[in-house]
Amino acid sequence: MKNLKANVVPLRFKEANEREVGEYQEQLAQLKEIYGDVAEFKDTVIVGEDIPDCDAILFPQMIGAGYHYMDVLKKYDKPIVVITSQFGTVDMWDWELIAYMRSHDLSVFSPYNIELGKVILRAIGTKRYLRGAKFLMFQDDPGEGMQAYIFKRFYWWEQECTDQIEKFFGAKIIYKSWKEVNARAEQMDAKEALAEFDTWEVPCENITEENKILVAKLYLAIKETIDELGGVDGIGANCLNESMYSKTTPCLIWNMLFEKYGIVWCCEGDTLTMISTYVLYHSLKAPIMMTNIYPFLVGKAAIHHEKIDDFPAVEDPENYALGVHCGYAGFVPRKFCQKWKMVPKVLEIVDDKAYMIDGELPVGDIVLAKINPSFDTITVIPGEIEKYVQFPGTDARNASLLHYKNGEEVMEGLPSHHQMIISGKQKAAIRQIAKVFGWKYQVIE
Repeated sequence: MKNLKANVVPLRFKEANEREVGEYQEQLAQLKEIYGDVAEFKDTVIVGEDIPDCDAILFPQMIGAGYHYMDVLKKYDKPIVVITSQFGTVDMWDWELIAYMRSHDLSVFSPYNIELGKVILRAIGTKRYLRGAKFLMFQDDPGEGMQAYIFKRFYWWEQECTDQIEKFFGAKIIYKSWKEVNARAEQMDAKEALAEFDTWEVPCENITEENKILVAKLYLAIKETIDELGGVDGIGANCLNESMYSKTTPCLIWNMLFEKYGIVWCCEGDTLTMISTYVLYHSLKAPIMMTNIYPFLVGKAAIHHEKIDDFPAVEDPENYALGVHCGYAGFVPRKFCQKWKMVPKVLEIVDDKAYMIDGELPVGDIVLAKINPSFDTITVIPGEIEKYVQFPGTDARNASLLHYKNGEEVMEGLPSHHQMIISGKQKAAIRQIAKVFGWKYQVIE
């Protein structure tokens, strides 16, 4: 697993008296204990002196002298994190100085609980690490394939999207052939592949030995590509639209690469999903799933695609959606789930020997979240997974029933049919992530 800690420089005011210097040192030691898992603390610098290369500056202590250093802090041009109480949070006596700093256009973070402080520091570290990160995408001719009439509409296939991701985040998207890696997989030794599969201890339902060998062969071929490139941080494939090149599906492979190496994933070659997942998971460290969202307000256009007759009966249908992807609730690593298993394929467009993942996040509070194609906004929709609903014989064998507050605004604000479902009440935390990355924060509730 990669170390995404933020590099922070603690600052101290030269005007501090002897007592205040002692208190500063005690507070800094306390912060190193609380936040050492998410931040690397460099040596203290006196405000006004040059600072070393870092991701943020940290004030463990504030005093009145702070009002006289706005020009200096602007020259540092770094995010400012204020954590001044012995409990690892901002001290309320510092709100006035923080407000003054913000009135001078400084980017100041003042976490009011430890977890929020960790989100801020993780997000700052994630932003730094993205500069130079590698994302590996397997695809050949993304606009053509099994469902070209759908896939040709998606922004993530556009060169502009790739260019914007690389420009905004500093990451690199590396494209490799899905056809070739599957041909490479066919040459892998079956016994070696089955032995690899057995180490995964995957719960399976009606999965044959041939299914297992096929997916493990593809895993070994993809792992060879990763090893050749080195340092891969995210992975995906145009797995559905170019399913004619593969005898299996890569869902389990994405799970194993995440479990073993911390490599995040995306489905269907969606690089916007991959970058959203990377930022949100590494900042929040919360369970996260990728799915298609089908708001009830869409009506027949939604249920026709999933081959179901009608939506479940609910009291306020305008505020509900189904979460369904590839026959089940969505792709999700098993470590996040209350239920997770490998099951036979559902979709007609994949090979008969392919498989899917049936996984369930816990019911309860969630947010839907994704970066917009403009790259200047993140959209957040608080809600809940109310329960899971089944539609036997359809393309929605096990779907999440999603409930939110303002369905009409959701229809106006959704940036994509692909959404991240993140467990918990994450609205406030994602607001801080948006500040770190300089995004507008759009919340729909």
